[in-house]
Amino acid sequence: MLWNWRRILLLGLSLGLAAGTQFSLGILALVILPLMFWVAPVRPLSVLAIWATGIAVASVLLFAAYSFEPALFCQGQLHARWVDFEPAAFGMSVSYRAASEAIFGGSPVLRIALSVALIVYLGWKRTRYFGNTAPLLIAAVICMLALGAPNFPGQGFRLTILVFLFVFVAGVFTDLLESRNRPLIAAGLLGLLSASALWNVFQLWRVQFQ
Repeated sequence: MLWNWRRILLLGLSLGLAAGTQFSLGILALVILPLMFWVAPVRPLSVLAIWATGIAVASVLLFAAYSFEPALFCQGQLHARWVDFEPAAFGMSVSYRAASEAIFGGSPVLRIALSVALIVYLGWKRTRYFGNTAPLLIAAVICMLALGAPNFPGQGFRLTILVFLFVFVAGVFTDLLESRNRPLIAAGLLGLLSASALWNVFQLWRVQFQ
């Protein structure tokens, strides 16, 4: 059922936490609306009502962060820095390098896992369903936003991309684990996870002793 109050509250909580963490992430509210129409194309009015209810819940949560003081809330919104787009950034190589370093710098293994997941997604029809496509599309949209807003407050987009990339990679590898090549896939996945763990330990060692 569309009118599932638990999901609506979860939607509002997610948007509230995102915008409360950094105002620029509030743009995710616009990103999810087309996906909601995709899920329920035959009931557009219900989708709009659910989306609006989620926005209302998120607004109440943000209002609560200001102790329900209207003056403080309005002042905070007036002085908030939402996002500063710089179209020229799309033509600068430094923007792409900075975004790549911010996304993959903390986990080089993600480059390999993402490359494998993209190849499988494009070549295997079974993986191209909503659960995998939605996070990939959201990551792509947020990546464009990150490139167009390379400075604060747009930097929050780079961290958000990681969340959706991990969801996409996890979904594709889950499908692979349900295939005939499960032992081989499990071995490869174990190797990637082990490499990621070793990389993290190495980085902690560098921070501590250098």
